[in-house]
Amino acid sequence: MLVKRDRYLNQLIRRKHNRLIKIITGIRRCGKSVLLFELFVEHLLSQGVDNSKIIAIALDDRRNQALREPDALLAYILNRVKSDGSYYVLLDEVQYVPEFEDVLNTLLHIGKVDVYVTGSNSRFLSSDIVTEFRGRGDQIRMHPFSFSEFLSGFRGPREEAWREYYTYGGLPQILTLTSPEQKKSFLQSLFQSVYVADIVERYKIRHDSEMVELLMVLASGIGSLTNPHKLEKTFRSKKNISLSYNTISKYLEYLQDAFLLEKAIRYDVKGKRYINSPYKYYFSDTGLRNALLEFRQTEENHLMENILFNELRLRGFSVDTGLVPVHTKDSQGRSQLKQFEIDFVANKGDLRYYIQSAYRIDTDRKRNQEVRSLTHTNDSFRKIIIVGDPISPYHDERGILNIGIQDFLLGVHGLLD
Repeated sequence: MLVKRDRYLNQLIRRKHNRLIKIITGIRRCGKSVLLFELFVEHLLSQGVDNSKIIAIALDDRRNQALREPDALLAYILNRVKSDGSYYVLLDEVQYVPEFEDVLNTLLHIGKVDVYVTGSNSRFLSSDIVTEFRGRGDQIRMHPFSFSEFLSGFRGPREEAWREYYTYGGLPQILTLTSPEQKKSFLQSLFQSVYVADIVERYKIRHDSEMVELLMVLASGIGSLTNPHKLEKTFRSKKNISLSYNTISKYLEYLQDAFLLEKAIRYDVKGKRYINSPYKYYFSDTGLRNALLEFRQTEENHLMENILFNELRLRGFSVDTGLVPVHTKDSQGRSQLKQFEIDFVANKGDLRYYIQSAYRIDTDRKRNQEVRSLTHTNDSFRKIIIVGDPISPYHDERGILNIGIQDFLLGVHGLLD
């Protein structure tokens, strides 16, 4: 079954003929090739584009090995481009071509050619895209399946789909595997032989075990505030490993550059300023995170928070973690400063949402704990508490929306679009 990826397809459609190279990026195996070669080609054909005007080349295919030579690739494309009409050039895994930047820039000079590329591995990380395509590229960041996409391709009830999703993640191939053993083996093999190998190759890392150990520490502490200084102390005291601040900082950059991790920065809601440290790190796919820990720590509450972060990011929001300073008085009447946390401050244009991820609210004390930071923001932006239990969405007396995680992810009430 082919799962529709309309969010990304529509981004490609809106960018047609914009005189830029459309660059589809994202973590390996998230569906970039299917988006370009199946869903986008299907769209072009439905719009009456003749098949001869679509030049699609999978450069990782052994049969196209000769086209990995840059001049041969350019000559092949130019030979296909005739005098009439527009042409669509779709290049999958373009990093197989040395000097591919020159080939793509040459194609940009041909007005009738609209160029789309995907790429991955150690020669096509996020920093490369900024460097090589400065001013000439238009990036579409692709993520693993959202829960909505995953559910559309899952055969079974929604509750079972949710358990599968937070356990094994949203990489498309997971939907084709039938047993837990197959899924675990696939994710663990992919993590080490593809993702880690790419980073090691790119940065010539000699001790990749240290980087994997860092990932495991981060995986165990999803939603926890940290920074290189804290991590350095953790390695020294708990792991008996000497890993320097600078090395940890570099590894964190590499992992983000490879789309394995994303960082949420602290934001002072009242002071309207960013606090440089500490941060929260989230995994781009919870299945990979769980595989890294050999599925020993699959607590739904932590995974739910990670999934919420990913959902907000794929919907185009910048996502921070909020800090709300509040001046109060103690029992002696003395002034004191308390700092309350908001899990996510999500911004897109003039939209802002304050969001709390609360797996279960089963006591008044727990509810007050989740609500107090939201009520002290002193502004009118929308506020949401997302819980793990299935509930009928409702607004409480403070106007705060309470909604279950699955309804939120499936867009009930049209939230966040």
